[in-house]
Amino acid sequence: MPQSLSKVYVHITFSTKYRLPSIDDSIQSDLWNYLGGICKQLECNPVQIGGYNDHVHILCTLSRKISQMYLVEKLKTGSSKRIKTQGAYYSNFYRQNGYGIFSVNPTEIDRVIAYIQGQKEHHTKQAFQSEFLAFLHKYAIAYDEKYVRD
Repeated sequence: MPQSLSKVYVHITFSTKYRLPSIDDSIQSDLWNYLGGICKQLECNPVQIGGYNDHVHILCTLSRKISQMYLVEKLKTGSSKRIKTQGAYYSNFYRQNGYGIFSVNPTEIDRVIAYIQGQKEHHTKQAFQSEFLAFLHKYAIAYDEKYVRD
């Protein structure tokens, strides 16, 4: 086969350092757009980006040219640098070290889009830590509890 083809959807999530509510309404739109720009630059088509005040969700395709780790590193470092330019209040903004990246079945794309769009309402009922634990359980991922405690 003379052609290499790929379409892998991934759902990425990562939080602010110490899960502080540092992503307020005044920077959310710019942040989501900026993250989308990073995805496009890396040929990882952004499908839906959103989150809440202490974390981010990104649904995108994974380019066949880069690794998961490289994509997440670029998203985290690029967005942190961007936020720090938004004024003195954000000068001490940092991301948590870890992240989650999960495969998404193409038949579930609409469901994941709706889930990301509903983050503000969703987090009136459930904290990010509980949400992240649910992903780990769904995907049967072993983890160290000290890093995901409520």
